[in-house]
Amino acid sequence: MSAIHLNILSPEGPLVQTDVDRVTLPGAAGSFTVLKDHAPLVTALTKGRIRYVSGGKESFLTIREGFVQVGDNRVDVCVEL
Repeated sequence: MSAIHLNILSPEGPLVQTDVDRVTLPGAAGSFTVLKDHAPLVTALTKGRIRYVSGGKESFLTIREGFVQVGDNRVDVCVEL
């Protein structure tokens, strides 16, 4: 069951708006994974891949940079592709 709402935006517009089980992001201090009830967090993202899993299906999005805000089982990401 998906427990996190993932919202990925770019300057061009929305890229991903879906519920996921987990999301892994390329953080400036290293890659990290967000699961249900993750502590609030705001951090920069570096070049790499955002990986997210929903219903057993894994999807990817390659980014150049961005930032993420995590809280209340929401992951809001703003990226440059």
